[in-house]
Amino acid sequence: MFGDLMGMMGKLQEAQKKVEETKKRLETVSIEEQSYDGLLRVSVSANNKIRSVTIDDELLKDKEQLEDYLVMVLNNAIGKATKISEAELAAAAKDGMPDIPGLF
Repeated sequence: MFGDLMGMMGKLQEAQKKVEETKKRLETVSIEEQSYDGLLRVSVSANNKIRSVTIDDELLKDKEQLEDYLVMVLNNAIGKATKISEAELAAAAKDGMPDIPGLF
């Protein structure tokens, strides 16, 4: 019984290590998103950190349009990053988990 428990604890620690490694790797994954006309481009990491924002000079003339573009493009990029991150972290966690009936 204790052997099984120790084995499960080891697997849980392994799963936690895999999740931490995946989080570090996700910092290097870039998601690029742009407005439909290419006037605004953003880059975010899969950990939802904004890396860069590129704004065409044309957008600087219209504050309201720029604000709308920023909201739209950043939300799209963050949404994609979140999906990637959630899928990768779930896979890492599930891969290292011990076989416990009904857990997954």
